[in-house]
Amino acid sequence: MTQHFIVIGNPIAHSKSPEIHEQFAVQAGIDISYQRQYCPDDAASFTAVIEAFFCGGGVGANVTVPFKQVAYDCCAKRGGLSEHAKTAGAVNTLLLNKALLESGVPITEALYGDNTDGQGLINHIMSMDWPLTNARVALIGAGGAARGVILPLFEAGIGSLTIANRTVSKAADLVNELSAASSVIDDQNIEVCATNELSSSFDIIINATSIGLSGDTLPLDDALNCQYAYDMMYGRPLPFLQHFSARGAQTSEGYGMLIGQAALSFERWTGHTIDVAQATTALNKDR
Repeated sequence: MTQHFIVIGNPIAHSKSPEIHEQFAVQAGIDISYQRQYCPDDAASFTAVIEAFFCGGGVGANVTVPFKQVAYDCCAKRGGLSEHAKTAGAVNTLLLNKALLESGVPITEALYGDNTDGQGLINHIMSMDWPLTNARVALIGAGGAARGVILPLFEAGIGSLTIANRTVSKAADLVNELSAASSVIDDQNIEVCATNELSSSFDIIINATSIGLSGDTLPLDDALNCQYAYDMMYGRPLPFLQHFSARGAQTSEGYGMLIGQAALSFERWTGHTIDVAQATTALNKDR
């Protein structure tokens, strides 16, 4: 029997998720249909789309820009949230809470939200053998992408975190909010600063801004160095990675994170664990 999945976003035509999940389905030996779903940018339209999808027999949905916080709000009022989703304040994976369904709760009141973005990043970094235990990490950006990775970074055992953002107060507010939401996030080992004031040497620097998509560059201090540089964006030359590669750092774009978070979503929905390395090899052949 075909299992139905969607990814909801605006815009959505560029999404690589259908190809990724179809590769997972081949590996798992199951039949799926995974479609891109455009949605007008308002909460009422998003709610209508997900209710129609799940009431029509849908198994799971991915959520991308600009609906991750709307999805969070829907699940907070209905079937619940994972710890990662609660802390991030954002949802990228929707499924149905089976316990609630079995208790007689209507489908529209049994929506459960998870956030696999951060763990997808961690799994990709670990697959490259970049050291995370006690690592000194810098994270550039304090928006939605950054929110989802802070808890997984501390769960992975990093030693300290510096969050750099154009607006320092936004980074400080993020630290206060997330440390209050999770005891795992140690605010005593987090510093904040302006992006252009980020200096010194780090083990890993992660760019969680989308500035590279426009071709613009971050205002990086000349004294800033690292052993490893990761940009969450992918699919084009990224000035952030070019900058640190020229300084001798190992670098990676975010395509592996995309596959990693998708594999975790697929496992939540189907129970099938994906060999991400095998899937990545197959997907890279078509890039």
